[in-house]
Amino acid sequence: MEISPVYIKKMECLNCKDKFTTTKIRSRFVRVVEHEQDFKPIYADPSNNPLFYHVAVCPHCGFSFTEDFSTYFAPGVKNEITKTITSLWSGRSFGEERTIDEAIETYKLAYLSASIKKEKALTMAGIILRIAWLYKERQDVTMEKRFRSIARDLYTEAYTEGDYVGTQMSETRVLYLMAELSHAIGDRDAATRNFSRVIENQRTSIEPKIVEMAKERWHEIREVKKQSG
Repeated sequence: MEISPVYIKKMECLNCKDKFTTTKIRSRFVRVVEHEQDFKPIYADPSNNPLFYHVAVCPHCGFSFTEDFSTYFAPGVKNEITKTITSLWSGRSFGEERTIDEAIETYKLAYLSASIKKEKALTMAGIILRIAWLYKERQDVTMEKRFRSIARDLYTEAYTEGDYVGTQMSETRVLYLMAELSHAIGDRDAATRNFSRVIENQRTSIEPKIVEMAKERWHEIREVKKQSG
């Protein structure tokens, strides 16, 4: 019997605690052939793209979340979710296989949920960066740049507040993303400044590959600047 790349995962909504199911891609079908400069994965088989299924959307209350969300809800937040999301929710399910447009929609729902719940800036930056990646796959340059800009600002906020501490994201990686996203949206000054900071911290960094990537980009920007006078 042939195994399908997708499987159904049972979920419990973080907000309303109702049970529902969502689709995931089996890890054996996911093979990353390379990563782009901003860590966007390139998959050997683009039809098995786990990015499409990163967000779980509760069909009962509309609350949408990723594995990066905390389980804590501050007082009053659940009421705000009911008022802002659930009261307008039509009971739509995103539990089946998703198109790229549906995937983008789930990330936007997750960003709305994260904003109301006051998730870490780092968590929200990750959601927004993935939206930019999906717009890149759709070859929508305008929307890709717009979401890269929002992601850059959120990573900057995460760095300033130090809310990456204790997560899988190192200081080096956050700084590098601030720089790379600045470069992608044409903010050369911020890009140069933050690539420099990555390089300055190389002695204490645990990610030498990212330091090398920063050095390459820094030299590339310097060369372009020289040529353009």
